[in-house]
Amino acid sequence: MDAGEMPPTPTARRKRVGIELRKMREAAGRTAGDAAAVLGLDRSKITLIEQGSYPISGERVLALASEYEEADAAYVDAVAEMAADRTKGWWEEHRGLVPAGILEISEVEHYSRALVTYQICHVPGLMQTEDTARAIFREVYPPLRPLNIEARVENRMRRAELLTRSDPLEYEAIVHEAALRMEFGGSAVAKEQLKQLLALSEAPNVTLRVLEFKAGGFKGAGQAVLYASGPVPRLDTVQLDSVGSPAFLTEMNQLENYRSILGAMRDRALDPSASRDAISSITNSL
Repeated sequence: MDAGEMPPTPTARRKRVGIELRKMREAAGRTAGDAAAVLGLDRSKITLIEQGSYPISGERVLALASEYEEADAAYVDAVAEMAADRTKGWWEEHRGLVPAGILEISEVEHYSRALVTYQICHVPGLMQTEDTARAIFREVYPPLRPLNIEARVENRMRRAELLTRSDPLEYEAIVHEAALRMEFGGSAVAKEQLKQLLALSEAPNVTLRVLEFKAGGFKGAGQAVLYASGPVPRLDTVQLDSVGSPAFLTEMNQLENYRSILGAMRDRALDPSASRDAISSITNSL
């Protein structure tokens, strides 16, 4: 990057590279000044790199990992590969039209090896019909302009292609019965949505489980969760919905906690066959 040139807009992967470099440095007991000396950079640049606001090459990631004596070679190689990849994703077309958090989710999903989601009030985004997505975005407060609604719908439909592309993503959805009974857009839209769920659930890469009302209470019951598997387990990501913008969790104890929570939900949910029967029953009632 030339002197005086503005750093590029932070991306989910650049932020994650920075997070992992900070983790390595702190685990090694080294300072930002130590890292700066290794790379021949100003200390302030190390801060920007660790914040995801300044790019770093894969070679420099390897140099820092060596200095920090990080022994997990697969992990280091994966972080270096993330740093080296400067590909501009399709989601960048929507920058300025949809919130930055949605672009980050799009990026995390795109580079994931597998996804597991739990949803309470909404059918999972990657399984929504266009009409369902549009109806949901019309309920956003403060209200969105039509242009922004359509941009969000287009973004969601592009993301959904992960499930039906030639090399489809492994996807598991645990959906609460409440989400299946919500009629966003009216009963006709809801019925078509449930039919789409049934169709997608037949795909070999998709596992759909229903949590019935009678399942009772369980860990994490009130929280929508997306668990994205990275190239190595240390690079997994948990995304939680929150007011204003999505939250991304990357610490190992957080990842382990949500693996446990999703496991508990999976145990309480119906198996895939019984889940399809439950969805069919609700569909026929509309």
